[in-house]
Amino acid sequence: MTSKQLYQVQPEDLPKLEELLTKCFSLDPLYEELIPDENVRKRLMPELFTCDMTEFYESCEIFADSKELNGILVVSDETEPYHLLKYYLNDVLASLRTDGYLIKEDHSLKTLFNFILGRDYLNSAWTDQLHQKNRMHIIYLAVDPEMQHHGIAAALVEEAIRYADGHKMMISLETHNPKNVAFYQQFGFKVFGVMEKHFKLKQYCLIREAQ
Repeated sequence: MTSKQLYQVQPEDLPKLEELLTKCFSLDPLYEELIPDENVRKRLMPELFTCDMTEFYESCEIFADSKELNGILVVSDETEPYHLLKYYLNDVLASLRTDGYLIKEDHSLKTLFNFILGRDYLNSAWTDQLHQKNRMHIIYLAVDPEMQHHGIAAALVEEAIRYADGHKMMISLETHNPKNVAFYQQFGFKVFGVMEKHFKLKQYCLIREAQ
């Protein structure tokens, strides 16, 4: 994906984005389920998002609403070629780092077990059912809670849609917050399926066909 409207994140921006994601997802149903201990969650989430941003900067596109970084959009363009070995190594290293963080912050290994059990909530494997390679996947869409209701999330989604429609691409994403479903539906997204596996947590899988 490319954009003339959004700010493309630079390496020096990553620490601020890690703080933003921690703030945005501190009460997200997914992380509350996987990391039920609030104290462990507070310690662990910054490290998890540090790992995520390092991996995604190498393999995805990361945009923000502006240099102020009030909102973030992380997308994976499934049409773009990548070096398979490099992608695999980045994924393996990220998994090893994540497992290390989980063990360090919770010696009981309960959190590690939850992440293993909940891997289908984390890996977007459901998109294999779409059989659609001309597709963009939204990994993260987040807006600073203090800046919400200012149209930032809508602007980020609309820019992704503009690019996708211009290239006849499907967009896929998942959310674990039922309140988000209606927000995406107003942009033409439809619920492809709802997953509930091992946890009392629903993952809403949404797609938007190219217009």
